[in-house]
Amino acid sequence: MYSFKILSLLLCVLSSTFYYMAKTEISTLGEFGLIKHLAKHISLSNKSSEKGIGDDAAVLNYTNKDERALVTTDLLLEGIHFDLTYVPLKHLGYKAAMVNISDIFAMNGTPQQLTVSIGVDKRFGVEDIEELYAGILLACNRHSVDVVGGDTTSSLTGLCISITCIGKAEVSKIAYRSGAKPNDLICVSGNLGAAYMGLQLLEREKQLFQNDKSMQGVQPDFAGKEYILQRQLKPEARGDIIKALAEAGIVPTSMMDISDGLSSELFHICDQSGVGCNIYEDKIPIDYETANMAEEFNMNLVTAALNGGEDYELLFTVPLELHEKINEVKDVHVIGYITEKNAGKYLTTRDGAAIELKAQGWVHL
Repeated sequence: MYSFKILSLLLCVLSSTFYYMAKTEISTLGEFGLIKHLAKHISLSNKSSEKGIGDDAAVLNYTNKDERALVTTDLLLEGIHFDLTYVPLKHLGYKAAMVNISDIFAMNGTPQQLTVSIGVDKRFGVEDIEELYAGILLACNRHSVDVVGGDTTSSLTGLCISITCIGKAEVSKIAYRSGAKPNDLICVSGNLGAAYMGLQLLEREKQLFQNDKSMQGVQPDFAGKEYILQRQLKPEARGDIIKALAEAGIVPTSMMDISDGLSSELFHICDQSGVGCNIYEDKIPIDYETANMAEEFNMNLVTAALNGGEDYELLFTVPLELHEKINEVKDVHVIGYITEKNAGKYLTTRDGAAIELKAQGWVHL
């Protein structure tokens, strides 16, 4: 009996050791690699499921008419996606809603409904949740989106927010990531890198506050940096660009929003469209305040624009013959063109050198 117990114990230890040794670290795949890995095991069996994993939103067909439903969801975790040391709850609610609304616009659709699920710990009172929802409702009212449901529960690991946005789009106008073709123009709205520099500023002031040994209460220095702070704390979904494109009669051949950096999003479009790309350093739109902040931090400005993320601007492609039309759309910039796949993905610098693009993006896993 004694020998049997020892043998059983050894088998348990060995099986446990094998279990842990056999695991693959998620970090070896990264966020997008993990999504691709999981997607390989998922197949769509319902006729209404026209497009699943791989775009900014799923595309569902419930009517068989000329319109489709769009569904997107995002999960935000305290300590991973936001830091309550410097993010006000109202701003957090606004941003959480806006990034989902942005995904619907990135499919060339119209957002209509939102569901909100939250997990909260004992630090939060009713007033705190009201403040969070005030931001969510402010974002929804800005784009005529209805909050139609959700869930609330307790959390042992900080604040958790899961938001699902539902929208609609005409079948012929849905912009997938897979439609880019050689010679298409690559366009972006607004300017890039501002949100990332705003984050760097907030992190710097947080460290100064935490390292204040004098206990005098170091006050943050945000003078003249309001724009980059707003881009980080209160981003705006570019519904105005979608409206302007529609008024100009332009339907993008591919599109997505810039949440993980320009370089990373270009990789998504190129990989799913089976093409390459060439963009120009001097064509990437960057705000003056962003440039000043990058200089203050002694950071490479183009790197911030390429890999910073959280700008929530629109990246899209249009046929070359629409060059004149797209140039007339306010706050849209042509930064390059789509090439054949074997030409690769490159950035042409100001001095004419060709540098291969790397998709760094945000690391959440």
